[in-house]
Amino acid sequence: MSYGGVSRKSLIVIIILCVLLASSLLYQFVTPVMRVERERPIIGIIRVEGTIIEASDAGRITSSISSAILNGSVKAVVLMINSPGGYAHLIEQIYLDILELKREKPIVAAAVTALSGGYYIAVAADYIYAHPTSMVGNVGVIGTAPPVLIPSERVIETGPQKWTGFSRLLFPFNLTHALESFVSAVLKGRGDRLKVSSNTIRRGLVYLGSEAREAGLIDEIGSLQAAIEHAARLANLTEYRVEEIQPSLNRTGALSSMGNKTSVMDEDLTLETLNRIHPPPAVYYLYLPLRGGTRSPLLLSQGEEPKLNVSSRVEGANVVVDLSHGNMISAWELDILAAEISKRNITLGFASKWDDVDSSLETASALIIAAPTLDYSKKEVDRISKFVGEGRILLLFSDPSSEFLSPSSLLGPINSVANRFGLSFAKGYLYNEEDHYGFYRNIILRDFTNSSLTSGLERVVLFTSTHIYSDGMGVARAPSGTYSSTAERPGVYTPIAIVERNGTVAAFGDITFLMEPYCYVEDNYRLILNIVSAISGVEVRPPERGEEGGRMVTRPELPVGTEKVYREVVDGEEHTMRWVKVSEEVIRVERPDRKTTYYLDERGALLRWESDGMEASYDEPIPEEPYPLTEGERWTYGSLYNLTIKGRTYRGRLSGEGEVEGFRTVEAEDGKSYFTAEVRLRERDEIMMEETNMTIISEGSLWISSEVGLVKGEYTTKYYVEGILTGKETRRQILTSIKKGGQGL
Repeated sequence: MSYGGVSRKSLIVIIILCVLLASSLLYQFVTPVMRVERERPIIGIIRVEGTIIEASDAGRITSSISSAILNGSVKAVVLMINSPGGYAHLIEQIYLDILELKREKPIVAAAVTALSGGYYIAVAADYIYAHPTSMVGNVGVIGTAPPVLIPSERVIETGPQKWTGFSRLLFPFNLTHALESFVSAVLKGRGDRLKVSSNTIRRGLVYLGSEAREAGLIDEIGSLQAAIEHAARLANLTEYRVEEIQPSLNRTGALSSMGNKTSVMDEDLTLETLNRIHPPPAVYYLYLPLRGGTRSPLLLSQGEEPKLNVSSRVEGANVVVDLSHGNMISAWELDILAAEISKRNITLGFASKWDDVDSSLETASALIIAAPTLDYSKKEVDRISKFVGEGRILLLFSDPSSEFLSPSSLLGPINSVANRFGLSFAKGYLYNEEDHYGFYRNIILRDFTNSSLTSGLERVVLFTSTHIYSDGMGVARAPSGTYSSTAERPGVYTPIAIVERNGTVAAFGDITFLMEPYCYVEDNYRLILNIVSAISGVEVRPPERGEEGGRMVTRPELPVGTEKVYREVVDGEEHTMRWVKVSEEVIRVERPDRKTTYYLDERGALLRWESDGMEASYDEPIPEEPYPLTEGERWTYGSLYNLTIKGRTYRGRLSGEGEVEGFRTVEAEDGKSYFTAEVRLRERDEIMMEETNMTIISEGSLWISSEVGLVKGEYTTKYYVEGILTGKETRRQILTSIKKGGQGL
């Protein structure tokens, strides 16, 4: 068949020739364009995304870096970073590989999120861009400390750190070395562009992109496209193409360095997950915000300690440990203290029921309350206060570490007891970025006041400690430059305080120092021995009874002419005080610097007093103690008064409250022992003088017997002007002799 005179065969030949001609023309015109495109230099994109906690995470990135090094067409690289960091050695591996790439080709980082290890990687770049609200920085280290080894007889290790790999005591120093490596990389990478100090960098702050630009952590605000254009300028490129660099292939065609990866989404990453992937010990350059259900990052600082369930075993114990208030303490933490106590034939017992605690206090020398999670009732606090008033010792221990806290209770329970004695444990923890023991939360104490607990101490180290508000009763001060994590400012912080209330209350803001191996650091063991010595020095006498078998003190019946002499110590200066009953309504008190005469009514209430040119008279008589004094009895009093000084009269107000806290036998300096009621008094005196508001607050205890009245007194007076503390006076009195009279003097 033919088509217009052309055979079918000829037509096919013509079509083939046309196709060949078209292909030839296409090759001549299109192929050079493709060749030019292929030969254009490349700006490579390497993505650093997500947490880098396994070898496969780092493998994808380091393999892409290798591809960029080996590919001669890649003239510059942009790191697209959106990562909170990860496992320390994997981050360092990526960082060092980028430095090798940087020797060959310019590198620019574009940070969406560059936190902790993500920022560690970013500082290897020549130039860093970020968005205005990108999160940048968080320089620092998280570490999961090695656990305690409980050995096996069947599985044998060759050394004490063979299983754990690290010393628990030295692990904070290991973290500090890791931190210094990180900080060194930042200083090296940023150089003169960094506008904040290395100390500021170490704090682990997170900066928004615009803040990071001002601080010099990044160079410029800009997008990925801006980073690409800057990389081209650094490589002197006017024409280029952009390609994402993929991991290299091995001989089998598989991606290199791609191990098995545990399927963990970043939003599911928790401390527990990290511990599962990398059992402690482990070190991370990682930003890991707290999530619901996560107690605290401080869980990473210690292995799980065995908490022993101790049933009540306090019969005959000299030292009682209260476990009845959900206390986060056990024989594990108190092992060294218990061992030293036992060397002195003193027994330590644990009580899981308050009734057992209560009954044991009758014969105990000391009560230990540590890390409670339940509040103490008023009745329980009254019993503890009575125990201290009988000359015993109360040891209060708290610790801001998560191991010793309940998330719901924090410090409320310990303060339900401490507040009764004028103490209050602060929230948060202390830290010092310059002066510390291997780790910013390990505070070194060198400044001690003279007391039995601080005797012989030069350096004590506390491991994550809170401080104690004590109004002058602190006996150990943290060094200057120490911060409170809640106040976020430096101050004078006292982690150890002592209160004397006939007995002794000692409060400590740390528990870890009691435990091995921390107890062997510096003078920590000496402090433990001082605690034990204080306990062993307590003399517990059988309960004594007052008249008719009851526990009470009746009104002292002292005849006119009675004279008592006291040794009085005021702020360390000693003198003699003489008390004379001039008549039934007049008492005279003589001191070296003044004489004071008190005028009473027929019921013993104070009407007025005179003292060397001053006179005070009360609108309402100030009553004496409500005899007979029985345990737990409370009373209040108060009156307006006129104070006359050199002819000028001022108006004031006096108010006070008293309570009988307990009974004990007190030995006077005349060699006699007296059964006394301990009366706790607090008095407030306010007066306007020359348009200035003055306030005097006195607080202390009096030990009063039926035979001689006051046997012993201890109290502190504070002076305020317009609410500002301007002076403080501590006064102590002890009876040295008494001569009962028969006639008026």
